[in-house]
Amino acid sequence: MTTLADRIDAAAASLEAQVIAWRRDLHQHPELGNREFRTAGLVAEHLRSLGFDEVRTGVAHTGVVGVLRGGKPGGVVALRADMDGLPVTEQVELPFASRARALWNGEEVGVMHACGHDCHVAILMGVASLLAGLRDEIPGTVKFIFQPAEEMPPEGEEGGAALMIKEGALEAPTPQAIFGLHVTSRLPVGVVGYRPGPTMASSDKLHITVLGKQTHGAAPWLGVDPIVTSAQLILGLQTIVSRSVDLNREPAVVTIGAIKGGVRENIIPDSVEMRGTIRSFDEGMRDDIHARVTELAEGISTAARASCRVCITKNYPVTVNDPALTAQMLPTLTRVANSGPRPMGLELVPKVTGAEDFSFFQRLIPGLFFFVGVTPPEIDPSQAYANHSPRFFADERGLEVGVRALASLAVDYLLSKAS
Repeated sequence: MTTLADRIDAAAASLEAQVIAWRRDLHQHPELGNREFRTAGLVAEHLRSLGFDEVRTGVAHTGVVGVLRGGKPGGVVALRADMDGLPVTEQVELPFASRARALWNGEEVGVMHACGHDCHVAILMGVASLLAGLRDEIPGTVKFIFQPAEEMPPEGEEGGAALMIKEGALEAPTPQAIFGLHVTSRLPVGVVGYRPGPTMASSDKLHITVLGKQTHGAAPWLGVDPIVTSAQLILGLQTIVSRSVDLNREPAVVTIGAIKGGVRENIIPDSVEMRGTIRSFDEGMRDDIHARVTELAEGISTAARASCRVCITKNYPVTVNDPALTAQMLPTLTRVANSGPRPMGLELVPKVTGAEDFSFFQRLIPGLFFFVGVTPPEIDPSQAYANHSPRFFADERGLEVGVRALASLAVDYLLSKAS
């Protein structure tokens, strides 16, 4: 007897070539956050062609929300894919490589799907086709969320999951659970990775300005040196994680990624600016680190007779996979990972210090965010180019796994609610 799971597997296999074609088209035409006009147009046209009950466009600038009501009564589940590319110039030799350029925060940049969001959109478009073909047997409603600006909107703009929520993406109807995935070079192609609880870190932007007193470089005692003060501050910041945070609970990261001060070798400048990032896996620890960064920066600056301004901007919360939902759906992920044309298995993955604004959805409803490997089998994943690299490469055999996983999670979840 053919089960619904068997039909999902067969449909995913039949859609694989189309999903790959969509992915290549999207890869060749990447768009930056809040500017995904072409991508959103393709998605909306596709959902309408499938006879979706509702297709809403322009959500959070360019987002698309589609509603597919099944032929049987039941619950509501949401599936999400992010759509934006990155300001990265592609260095992979592919017939469909990106040559796109665009303006990002006033600067002309190359644009590339260096994080695999082209794969995510293509996968969710495939899931839309698959579930539309099975809608008579679906006990409930599936909400499709195609989200812009996961990689942060341009400066001065709102965007991403937070703005989609503000503009009603989780309303009318409200999902009882949400699922999302991310392709990753850290796993071999086809391997499915998951983790219950805190899975991806929070992300916060750090901006410190150290204010000194400008003087001649030959007479530093006549001024206050913000460069030396900044050097002490940078080293001191590293002790927050190494000496002040209980790493037995959760890992954390404080990184300074940019520093700017001075114009020539013999002038000690008035000020130095530093920019960095803070990552953590616990909201209480996150707030504690913020307080310690401020206290340490002000203390070191005062000791050097300088002063400082500390600005910490909270970007994304911790991505927390609901433990109960993860346990409930683990049999589905296990079946998907160990079936299909190229079964590769399921892995419990370590925490990821990268961040995801899928976390905003999880703050409101239970969510499960998982990973699908896209590194070719002949390459050691530890040696593969990481997501965000200009040489990031996705083995497209992982796309079919993503389609089966999201479709199966949606159907199995709705079946559990109907039983």
